Amino acid sequence: MKITLKDGSVKEYDSAKSVYEIATDISEGLARAACAGEVNGEVVDLRTVVEDDCTLNILTANDPEGLRVVRHTCSHVLAEAVKRVFPEAKLAIGPAIDTGYYYDFEHASFSREDLDKIEAEMKKIIKEGNKLEKFTLPRAEAIKFMEEKGEPYKVELIQDLPEDAVISFYSQGDFVDLCAGPHLMSTKGIKAFKLTSSSGAYWRGDSDRTMLQRIYGTAFNKKEELADYLEYLENIKLRDHNKLGREMELFTTVDVIGQGLPLLMPKGAKMIQTMQRWIEDLEDNEWGYIRTKTPLMAKSDLYKISGHWDHYKEGMFVMGDEEVDKEVFALRPMTCPFQYYVYKASQHSYRDLPLRYGETSTLFRNEDSGEMHGLTRVRQFTISEGHLIVRPDQMVEEFKGCLALAKHCLQTLGVEEDVTYHLSKWDPENKTKYIGEASVWEETQQHMRDIMNELNIPFVEDVGEAAFYGPKIDINTKNVYGKEDTMITIQWDALLAEQFDMYYIDQNGDKVRPYIIHRTSMGCYERTLAWLIEKYEGKFPTWLCPEQVRVLPISEKYEEYAEKVKAELKKNGVLVTVDNRSEKIGFKIREARLAKVPYMLVVGQQEEADGTVSVRSRFAGDEGIKSIGDFAEQICKEIRTREIRKVEVQEEKKA
Repeated sequence: MKITLKDGSVKEYDSAKSVYEIATDISEGLARAACAGEVNGEVVDLRTVVEDDCTLNILTANDPEGLRVVRHTCSHVLAEAVKRVFPEAKLAIGPAIDTGYYYDFEHASFSREDLDKIEAEMKKIIKEGNKLEKFTLPRAEAIKFMEEKGEPYKVELIQDLPEDAVISFYSQGDFVDLCAGPHLMSTKGIKAFKLTSSSGAYWRGDSDRTMLQRIYGTAFNKKEELADYLEYLENIKLRDHNKLGREMELFTTVDVIGQGLPLLMPKGAKMIQTMQRWIEDLEDNEWGYIRTKTPLMAKSDLYKISGHWDHYKEGMFVMGDEEVDKEVFALRPMTCPFQYYVYKASQHSYRDLPLRYGETSTLFRNEDSGEMHGLTRVRQFTISEGHLIVRPDQMVEEFKGCLALAKHCLQTLGVEEDVTYHLSKWDPENKTKYIGEASVWEETQQHMRDIMNELNIPFVEDVGEAAFYGPKIDINTKNVYGKEDTMITIQWDALLAEQFDMYYIDQNGDKVRPYIIHRTSMGCYERTLAWLIEKYEGKFPTWLCPEQVRVLPISEKYEEYAEKVKAELKKNGVLVTVDNRSEKIGFKIREARLAKVPYMLVVGQQEEADGTVSVRSRFAGDEGIKSIGDFAEQICKEIRTREIRKVEVQEEKKA
């Protein structure tokens, strides 16, 4: 047989050989470094026997897929260590992931001290150097095998496989785990690892199932690579909005109020207010929106018409029992059906369309407790929601307009380069999730593809991510930990007008169903605030800052002048405070920098005499002496234009 290697060279063998044997034939050094093989593009175990002509690439830990094998093996070592330290723990699943690996256990929560004990046991297992050996069992025997070991989650996984399936296992010494592989040849192949954290996770992601405990870890080929990654983790923790936002007193949470119900502190509330006023003025004055204000809850009847009661009830907060109460209410998870009745309150001609309704909407969604995180996943939130009622012939141009508005908002916030675009489609294999005919879905999705291609916006397609009544463009970004969240959504809806009997009168006097675009211009204010905290590490553009200027009198003799400077700036709408504490000026400057205030105005005898201020900024350090009027003009222009000044890092460090 002929084996074509990565460099194009060919090896010929008279008989079948394992990937490991071929690697050894190429080079003993390569065999020692090998983690897996790639046969005809498929990643396989080193133990895999090659019998026919193929292309073969020997993967090491320097290859992404080779490193995944290291990490997968490390997850098995983790499982064995947990069983040694906590024999009563039950095993669930333990895959490799992009940042390392995890393993889920049925067990009480793990403390950092527990993780340290497990880590120490993992080191012993790796030092023992047991070989990982693969074996298979028929399905019935595999079930019995795991039942005898007292592993109910493994039994359930096997039971979900076909009757005629042959089930594979890997052993390492006395420890055996259900697994398809691939794995390293022995535990000694793990060179550098660390357990990083633990958290709760529902079995199979189902909130109605058992809450398991998930241990996260990572592994690398070299200790230096691990050290660099752990340093990176420490750095991103400093940017985590959940930590930094609390330290900056932007928001907090309280147990007695509840998970997913953050309290916006005065500074955070000011930032949300600034964004909200900007978006409302932008939509109304420049993009032709008209504002509505609708109730926070409604009877179940409304959601039955829209279809949310059948398709989304589990995600809603419902008040009452339909079998007992005459009227059952639910807090609204969206605003669309409310705005439809604003439209239906009067008759509309084709000349009236498009109608663009905008609302700053507070919504409620019953998220799983395990999903709650800071401001990104909450149960009450506010969005820049809008619904456009349009004629079918207007749909494409209006959809483009919604994309343009979203891009404008992203540019203004300075985050346009951080996003990816997704065409979220229906799943034709699961039609019960959706309303409408397949032809409508396919036609609509093709319109959206054409629009994105015409605008030269790169996008990916996600099957099964559409709402039950229409496909959408989701604009996503990743947080500091790499988790992707949707920030802005624009949705094409050719179906709900029928549900609500919405129509307009066309030029022939006939009733015609409109199309609807559901969209956000900036998305959820809370999630956007979290995004901005992490993006700017708390050093927000001046126009967004809850404190834009801090006046620093050198001593209490100049407090009166400092107040005069403050009053002049406040007259111009600048958010300004005075630090009149009896502290040295160096201390006050350091405190202002720690608070990430954009501008510090130092005032003393000379400044008072000349009617000036000594300007220091976190953008350029010492900006010199300026008159109050000149500085006011400078900062007001910066705020008015929503300029994003770049921090000059060297100056920042010197200060």
